[in-house]
Amino acid sequence: MSIRLRNGVWHVDFRAPSGQRVRHSAGTSDKKQAQEYHDRLKAQLWRQSKLGEQPDRTYDEAAIRFLAACEGQSDYDSKARYIEYWRQYLGRLAIGQITADDILGNLPTHRTHKHKGPTPLKPATKNRYLATIRTMLNMCATWGWIIKAPHLPAMKEPKRRIRWITHEQAQRLIAAIPQQWLKDACILGFATGMREDELYGLEWPQINLRNRSAWVEGDQAKSGRARAIPLNADALAVLKRLQRKDGYVLTRNDKRINGGDDRMFAKACTDAGISNFRFHDIRHTWASWHAQAGTPLLVLQKLGGWETLDMVMKYAHLAPSHLEAHAGAVTFWSHEAETKKENGIQDCALNAVAV
Repeated sequence: MSIRLRNGVWHVDFRAPSGQRVRHSAGTSDKKQAQEYHDRLKAQLWRQSKLGEQPDRTYDEAAIRFLAACEGQSDYDSKARYIEYWRQYLGRLAIGQITADDILGNLPTHRTHKHKGPTPLKPATKNRYLATIRTMLNMCATWGWIIKAPHLPAMKEPKRRIRWITHEQAQRLIAAIPQQWLKDACILGFATGMREDELYGLEWPQINLRNRSAWVEGDQAKSGRARAIPLNADALAVLKRLQRKDGYVLTRNDKRINGGDDRMFAKACTDAGISNFRFHDIRHTWASWHAQAGTPLLVLQKLGGWETLDMVMKYAHLAPSHLEAHAGAVTFWSHEAETKKENGIQDCALNAVAV
């Protein structure tokens, strides 16, 4: 037989037109899929031998080149994880054989937890799986490995969530936090708008108290671009109290903090009477306060390290005052009425003088 079952997995075993023996796993326990793989591979080898066609590139070849091109990017680990996920379903196929049905049919639907049952994946999470394989296939088309990448539509995501609190609520929240390191993290977050991983990864060589500034390195930033962080009085008060020469700015028991304490933060929110508020919403709050205070959106984009202005426009509705100065540029009715009123007063005055 050309296909054989070994330890629950089907293997192909045949001789190519060149005389070379082809014998390896088909990567599936389904006999029908194994037979289809065998037939495709045998036909492909025949066309290469008889028609001189170039061999198809494998998934592993594409994955290695793709990850090499992504090396150094801030989300490299996530991309590597998604590529490894797709390998178990697409690894037996040549890049040119992968279809949209192959991808969409194997898109994960649930996340499995150790101590509780599976939970459905959100559309945003599914889109990250799709974005990685989509990008890899588009790059394969650029390299000339395939003619065209399959079309992979993104899942519809809910509208962007913007949750912010007032200054008074922020003060109550910080007062309700029992641990000083988490208090300091929240204060710095409200003062600078830094992301959680940027806060916990901040080191003292990145701080210049004399110039009232800090900076985030490119490998720490989500956008991959370094940026300066101006320090206001609230941030300086925390940093001067914690001041050291080296090491991480925020520590827990003198050790680096790998992620915050969501349970402690949630309890503090409850104690402060604040609902539906996550640590990342501190960044939303910082941006909302800036918008309300009249900070230009282009300036806010630079301060927050967003890649595009579109990412900042979600805060624009909180700052209607920046439009008021331009609203009077097209008035026509009130100006005319005011002119008539003034002319009427002048006519009355002239008549009075004439009398």
